[in-house]
Amino acid sequence: MGTSTTGRHVVMSVHPQFAEAIMDGRKKVEFRKRRLADDVTVVWVYATAPVRRVIGYFEVDSMHTANPADLWTRFADVGCIDRADFDRYYGDSHTGAGIGIRNAVRLASPAPIGDLLPSGVPPQSYAYVGAPALA
Repeated sequence: MGTSTTGRHVVMSVHPQFAEAIMDGRKKVEFRKRRLADDVTVVWVYATAPVRRVIGYFEVDSMHTANPADLWTRFADVGCIDRADFDRYYGDSHTGAGIGIRNAVRLASPAPIGDLLPSGVPPQSYAYVGAPALA
């Protein structure tokens, strides 16, 4: 796999357009309704339908918890999402999280979710996993 970080890993379901933006280096922050645990260092990116594959991973650079309006003010220019979709995603949420992205790595061969999760079922948001040996 080649990552040098030693914290916990998660696999995260991401819509394909955002997953591609992460892998291309355009998306520098992933918006979520809940923050990750402080010891998470690697996020595996599962691109949802129609891709339905783990396409790569990134290192967690930072975690930011704030109300959605503050997240938008701080990260709108690096989040690769328009304001209407951002507002729709957060809805009535009072708190959100911005996960800073560092060192995104695209897998040479996208992998099925079963390579990370024995159930073979993608997480609705994210799931903690052991450090996989995907290459």
